[in-house]
Amino acid sequence: MLSVLVEDRSGDIDDAEDQLDFTAERRARRRRRARHLAMSAAGLALAAALWEIAALIINDATFLPTVQATVSTFFQYIGQPYPTESDPLWQDVLVSTERILIGFSIGSAAGVAIGSLMHAVRPVRYLVDPIIEVTRPLPPLAFIPLFIEWFGIGEMPKVVLIFVGVLPIMVIATLAALDSVPMELELCARTLGASRRYTLSHVQVRAAIPGIVTGMRIAMAGSWTSIVAAEMIAATSGVGYLILQAGNYLRTSLVFCGIISIGIMGLLLDACLRLLLRWADPARR
Repeated sequence: MLSVLVEDRSGDIDDAEDQLDFTAERRARRRRRARHLAMSAAGLALAAALWEIAALIINDATFLPTVQATVSTFFQYIGQPYPTESDPLWQDVLVSTERILIGFSIGSAAGVAIGSLMHAVRPVRYLVDPIIEVTRPLPPLAFIPLFIEWFGIGEMPKVVLIFVGVLPIMVIATLAALDSVPMELELCARTLGASRRYTLSHVQVRAAIPGIVTGMRIAMAGSWTSIVAAEMIAATSGVGYLILQAGNYLRTSLVFCGIISIGIMGLLLDACLRLLLRWADPARR
């Protein structure tokens, strides 16, 4: 009886120590995140200071406006259209973001589906892989004249352009992530009676989520490049259109406002993808 009590006591102590270690690890992880945010803020402040110093030395607002002038222009045009018949800055940012989200969502879903099918069915992989490898190096911007001829100058060519840029990246990222999943996971699921389709969708794809989300982050960055270029060529709204119009009239501070808006929205969308990864992968919480 005494030995049983001693064993129970030691087991409780071990559980308590494990809990303390887990709590200490979470606190250390939070401190690292806080330091990371502080250093990131310091880096942005340093970049703004160097920008301000360079602008004061050059002393040419057309070539490089100061930080103060850029911030003032940002707050001026956040609710004021430029040109006068166009939309305000916040609406241009919203229009560009909406176009990206539509094309990015369709391209990501199609890329994950095609990549999963290529991983599961070897003949499909052998058929589709050469097509992906041939089209992957092609810049999406090269398709702009073709899409304008096919779909006009409305919303369709812009969404299709984003889709074309996202699809190859997501196919390759999904395929690479699935190929890196340990074979033991598939064998364990099949041994327990899971079908091949169930194993692919509930075991392998879930294990490959970190690699898939990484591909989504890369594709998101490329989406902004494509949409801004498309809006500069065939659009009457969006951040690309605003930057082009401001550049034509040498409103450099407004050009910087458009560029900064793209950076902010890109950072927010990337943060959403990181949150998605943390939600889907408990090991990263």
